[in-house]
Amino acid sequence: MDTINIWEWVGYLASVLVAISLMMSNIKKLRWWNLLGAVLFVAYGMAIAAYPVALVNFFIVLIDAYYLVKLYRIPAPELPSSDQINAEKSDDK
Repeated sequence: MDTINIWEWVGYLASVLVAISLMMSNIKKLRWWNLLGAVLFVAYGMAIAAYPVALVNFFIVLIDAYYLVKLYRIPAPELPSSDQINAEKSDDK
C-alpha cells in the first residue's frame, strides 16, 4: 500500500466521522466526533498538500475545542430530587 492510498483512507475516515458527528443529538458527542474528524482532515490536507482543506479544518478544531472547554466548564443544572418534588407537592395541598 503506497502513501497516497493510506492518506485517501484517512480522508474517507475523516468524512465518515464528520458525517457521524452531524447525526448526534448530544452536543458534547457532536463536538468530540467533529473534532476527531477535523483533526484527521488537517492531517489529510497537510499530507496531500491541500492547505485550504487543512486550514479550514484546523479552524474547526479550534472552534470545537473552544466549545468543548465551555461545555465542560459550565456546571450542569441541578435537577430537584424526588424528596424536594414530593415536599413541594405536599406544600401545595
